[in-house]
Amino acid sequence: MKKLLICVLIALPMVGWAQKKVKKQAEPIKPMKEFVDELMSRMTIEEKIGQLNLQVAGDIVTGGAVNTDVGRRIASGQMGGVFNLKGADRIRELQDVAVKQSRLGIPLIIGMDVIHGYETVFPIPLALSCSWDEQAVEQSAHIAAKEASADGICWTFSPMVDICVDARWGRTAESNGEDPYLSSKLGQAMVRGYEGKALSTSENILSCVKHYALYGGAEAGRDYNTVDMSHLRMYNQYFPSYKACAEAGAGSFMTSFNVVDGVPATANSWLINDVLRTQWGYDGLVVTDYGSIGEMLVHGVGGDLKGASAMALKAGTDMDMCAEGFLHTLMQSYEDGTVSMADIDKACRRVLEAKYKLGLFENPYRYCDASRRAKDIFTQENRRIARDIAAETFVLLKNANNILPLQKDKKIALIGPLADNAANLCGNWAVAAVPDRYKTLKEAMQERVGAGRLLYAQGSNVCRDAEEQKAGEFGSAIARVDDAQAKQEALRIAREADVIVCAMGELGNMSGEASSRSRLEIPDVQRELLEALVQTGKPVVLLHFSGRATVLTWEQQHVDAIMNVWFGGSEAAEAMCDVLFGEKSPSGHLTVTMPQALGQVPIYYNHLNTGRPVPEGANEFYKYRSNYLDVRNDPLYPFGYGLSYTNFAYGELTLSAKEMGLNGKLTVSVTVTNTGTRDADEVVQLYIHDLQASVSRPVKELKGFRRIHLKAGESQQVEFPITRQQLSFYNANGEELTEPGEFDIMVGPNSRDVQTSRIVVK
Repeated sequence: MKKLLICVLIALPMVGWAQKKVKKQAEPIKPMKEFVDELMSRMTIEEKIGQLNLQVAGDIVTGGAVNTDVGRRIASGQMGGVFNLKGADRIRELQDVAVKQSRLGIPLIIGMDVIHGYETVFPIPLALSCSWDEQAVEQSAHIAAKEASADGICWTFSPMVDICVDARWGRTAESNGEDPYLSSKLGQAMVRGYEGKALSTSENILSCVKHYALYGGAEAGRDYNTVDMSHLRMYNQYFPSYKACAEAGAGSFMTSFNVVDGVPATANSWLINDVLRTQWGYDGLVVTDYGSIGEMLVHGVGGDLKGASAMALKAGTDMDMCAEGFLHTLMQSYEDGTVSMADIDKACRRVLEAKYKLGLFENPYRYCDASRRAKDIFTQENRRIARDIAAETFVLLKNANNILPLQKDKKIALIGPLADNAANLCGNWAVAAVPDRYKTLKEAMQERVGAGRLLYAQGSNVCRDAEEQKAGEFGSAIARVDDAQAKQEALRIAREADVIVCAMGELGNMSGEASSRSRLEIPDVQRELLEALVQTGKPVVLLHFSGRATVLTWEQQHVDAIMNVWFGGSEAAEAMCDVLFGEKSPSGHLTVTMPQALGQVPIYYNHLNTGRPVPEGANEFYKYRSNYLDVRNDPLYPFGYGLSYTNFAYGELTLSAKEMGLNGKLTVSVTVTNTGTRDADEVVQLYIHDLQASVSRPVKELKGFRRIHLKAGESQQVEFPITRQQLSFYNANGEELTEPGEFDIMVGPNSRDVQTSRIVVK
């Protein structure tokens, strides 16, 4: 009893001290610089280094207990943040350790890969980009932030704005496609959606722009591979979307795994200090990708973990994700003079400033309100919005004889291995998804058409190779079947039906990180099943699931209707039915170029010309010209392409003037008319080509777009301003130039089918 009393008496002052710290942090605090200055003046060098350490805290898949070693490290001031932990109550426990047990009570920053929604899952980013709808993209990010913040998360590793021109690269699925202008606009929309107005409410979370930089340029489309390109290409094609997000006020950046000019991005001083921080004026937090400081050694740079860590810190990297290089080596580097206290202070300050901006010093438990879960996560309103947005992302590629929309009084055969799986609809990086709460396509279609009108068969495996299928599943397992028997069952129900709907393509995790593919066609056994179904003579609709541009040349020639549905999220099944049965018209437009053959890859619309070009649309072979022997240069479907259930007519392109000064302005206008019988949306696109410049310029570049809604028979005049901004480009030093000369101005529904008029800039 005496021992217990002594323990209680000893503990009481400690409890009071902890409560005092929390109370102090809950009171109004000083302006950020003054507050951080004062806090850092009380920090030891060990505590400063501890703030630079970001570690995994738990298992969001299994919901396992928090690692006890994590708790010990937090209490000792060795961790500035954690990620991959779900649940406000569990996160509160970790904050308790940080606030009440560490010496200075500095709260943790809590991160998660909230990439395209939380429990309400939106379409994958590539699909979202195909909506060309900035407002919808911003809204999706806001809802993702609202749901994540209701579960304790205050930092997301999104948006990804890497430019992707090689569809073999799996992370195309996480991108906004191949165009820097569109990616810039949508990246900024994501930042606004996550952060709101300066992180002003507890529904806003810190964004993290990734992967800085050039990650999408990986050679051979192989993830984590080498990237090597000119500075001219960097500044004009790959950098703009990162720069745009920095200008939008993004709270943090994540470095990429690849090298830039032979130096790993995480320790590339030119990339971080010179370009991001000096040229673009960005002073926010920079975090590494998972373990990338350690991977520098495999690149052959840095010598050892100590050298790599010092190199990364001095290059402008602030936070080390999981490599523990900063934690274990920076003290040694400080003692031997390799890094200075100023280097450590800069990084520590940026971590603390991010926490300050999130309001964590005013209230460490700002994101730990467990009561928000019931009212903010997976609500009917969130689901309705996700369903509406998903419908905007589907791209109708072919619709022979207006087979779509489907008639509900017809007997439909739904066939394919992707028709009856909810988890697969979410695609990759849906780490907080709860698939048991989502409908499958089969379930949604059954509800729409009623009993007896929907026949179903799996028809085949996803791939003939069981290991390839398994590699792409990851939580969305598709039952393995006997392909011959499954095919016969599919053909049997196909003969009974009036129309066949095929749910085929990639599994959700056949694209995404570590999911590069050397083939871009529909997987083997599915393609064989599709060919057999076409041979029945029944009308066939292909709902094509993918996270990248694919090769659909045979399908374009033989299938009646093709609609790319990507991976549409938790409400995808209902959204697909909305479009299939004509309650909504498809309105998505491609943001990646779809090739005729794998050998064309990488293929993208905004390429440079050659000295021996082939005319666009040419079907013949030109000797001693830049073309192939066996396939024409043009894609199967061009960038910006997408059909509708109605038709749109474009009037004559008009210009307010044919000439303008370098600092002048003119207006391009075109009247678009819905000549069909259905109300629908159209995406009107503006392209520009600089005919003569000091360096070669792309054959065309997207410089404006408008998504408009037109009722049947309605017309609308669409205008685009032309200013210096649309005409400029960068030289190899990152200097923005606008040069006089002739420019072609192009407007149309995609990058191929455009009207052109020429202006002179003096």
